[in-house]
Parts: sequence; structure tokens; C-alpha cells
Amino acid sequence: MLTKTERKVRLLSGNEACVYGALAAGVRFFAGYPITPSTEIAEGLAEELPKYGGKFIQMEDEIASMAAIIGASLAGLKSMTATSGPGFSLKQENIGFAAMTEIPCVIVNVQRYGPSTGLPTSPAQGEIMQARWGTHGDHPAIAVMPSSVRETFDLTVKAVNLAEELRTPVIVLLDEVVGHMRERVELPSFEDLPIVDRTKPTCSPQEFLPYKPGPNLVPPLPAYGDGYRFHVSGLVHDETGFPSGKGSDGDASIRRLLAKVEKRQPAIAQAELYRTKDAEVVVIAAGSVGRSARAAVKEARSQGIKLGLLRPITAWPFPAEALDSISETASTIIVAEMNMGQMILEVERLVAGRAQVVGLNRIDAELITPEEIIIRTQEVTGSGSVH
Repeated sequence: MLTKTERKVRLLSGNEACVYGALAAGVRFFAGYPITPSTEIAEGLAEELPKYGGKFIQMEDEIASMAAIIGASLAGLKSMTATSGPGFSLKQENIGFAAMTEIPCVIVNVQRYGPSTGLPTSPAQGEIMQARWGTHGDHPAIAVMPSSVRETFDLTVKAVNLAEELRTPVIVLLDEVVGHMRERVELPSFEDLPIVDRTKPTCSPQEFLPYKPGPNLVPPLPAYGDGYRFHVSGLVHDETGFPSGKGSDGDASIRRLLAKVEKRQPAIAQAELYRTKDAEVVVIAAGSVGRSARAAVKEARSQGIKLGLLRPITAWPFPAEALDSISETASTIIVAEMNMGQMILEVERLVAGRAQVVGLNRIDAELITPEEIIIRTQEVTGSGSVH
């Protein structure tokens, strides 16, 4: 464990920072299957978890990996898996099961070029919508999107905390560039971090109703073996946990699952605002593209173009309040993303015509550059050519 007396400055990749974040947050079980570009997370936790009394297991596939972390979480351990591309698709059914049964767990998806096998070592941001709607039915969704190595550490901790607090699966949505780039980072002492543990029941086992929500809409969760007997089913269930077959129980359950996240949206949703107070044009970019956008803002300002940046740190819930703050002053919003247009759909929905919304898309397995963002800004403002 990284303590106050240990050297905190490290040269780490994003995937390695994810490993340290998981350990710091108390993750003690990892199940996964090797897949580029997330494999370093599995390798790191295979080496580190035994030092913390944790367990690593390589499963036969991504479906089994997701099932294993659900089981380990029910047994009382903070649990995580990591994957990419096709593996994330394979996990969707069990992500839905975890959402319906309210089992805390974290899924790291290091996005790569797709669909299908695509270009496994190349960057893309093609799972923004899948992170929200990948599993069927109405379900809560939380996904964080780091843009640096240190932020990967911080958001991994946040993901574990949110999963435990809200009893829900949480997704860490990296992209290949963030996962594989290396940066000098200063990690905090693990003992100084605010860590959240799931709430356990305080009533007697005879009085326990496993899906009776507390005042925060989240039911307490004992571990198997704590003396509380309970049934877990993906079918619509009542407060006993047993299938009910009643649409009214389904209505109450789904509304509560959504509400426990929605009522905390102001606290969950995060965004970085950079030079937006007087911005006439704002670029919205997340993950590695957010880094290019920040550089573009600096260059555009030197050219006299009032460009600002809104970088979503949480993809879901989308930072609507931050978007509201810029759509009141900006006449144009540019959504830059490494896909054919996913985040722009949510931006258009929330802006609702208050500003012009245009896209900047790249799908040739290369990063969107600052120069491309400046050119797009000049196109929409008619401000001339790049110097």
C-alpha cells in the first residue's frame, strides 16, 4: 500500500494508473480475459492483488469474467474487470444483470477502433453510446472518461466509490491513447483518499428485506456468509428479492433504479471548463481528444478567436449543468470525437436549439489534432486560415 513515507512520483501509463486506483479504492478481486489495449490492467492486478490479500483469476471469456466479478461482489469483495471492443459487447448482458440486481462492480473499457475486431491497437471513441445503452431495457448508467494518467487513477477510485455507494455497475471509459501513454504523476497516499464502502444491514436477519431501499433509495447489501439469507434474480422482484411477475413491481423497481442515480446527478456529473466565460465558440471533447482541444483553445486565442473548451469527465450522466452554462453565451458548439457522431446526439438534445451544434469526426485510427479543431473553428466563424 502506498503510504505517506513512500515515493509518490511515478512514470505510469493510464492502464497502470488504473491498477493503482483500483487498489487504492479497495478492489480485491479481478476477473478478466486478455484483450488489447486493456491487457496491462489484468497483468498489473495479477501481480499486485496478492500483495493486498486480493484474488486475480483469468476466465475463459468476457462473459464469464463479468459473471465472476458479480459473484465476488456478492461475496463481499470490491470487484473489477477490464476489456475492450468485442469484449465490452460480450459483457453487456451481465452488466444489465448487475444493474437489475444492484450488484456493485466496475468495468474498465479501453476503447479501440471498431466495430468487430477492427484495429486492436488504434484509438477510437466508439462506445460512448454503448456505455449508456449497451444492455437492454431501462437501466441506470454511470461512465467516467479520463484524459490523463493521473485522472485515470482518480476516476478509477471514483468509479469504485460510486459503485459501492449506489449498488450499481460503473464504467471507466478510457481510450487507447490514454491507456497506453505514459506521464509523470504524483499519486496520493492511499490512506488519505476518501473511500466509500457499501452499506450493510443493521436489522436482524429475520427482519431483513434485501431490496427494501434505505432513505437514499439504495438497499443495504450484506455479503453471502454474513448470516443474511437473500435471493438474487434478474427477473422483476419485490423487496424480498423473489420474482413477483407483477408489472407494478417492475415499475417501482425500474423507477427507483433510475432515481438513485438521477437524484445524485449534480454530485456525480463532472466537466472541465476552460476559457468559456467569454467564448463565442466552445469545443466539447472528452478523453484524449480533450487534450488536443485544450491545445487548440490556446492557439485559437493567440489568433484572436474566442474559443473555449468543455471537457466531459463523466460521459454519463452527461454534465448538463456545465453545458447550460456555455450554451447561454456561445453561438456555436463543436463536438470533436473519434467516431461518426455519438456524444453530439446528447449535446444536441440538451442544447435544444439554443446554439448551433456541429461535429468534428475522425475515424481513421488517428487522433483529432489541435490544427483540425482550429480549422473547424475558423470554418464556423469565418475567421480565416491557420497561421
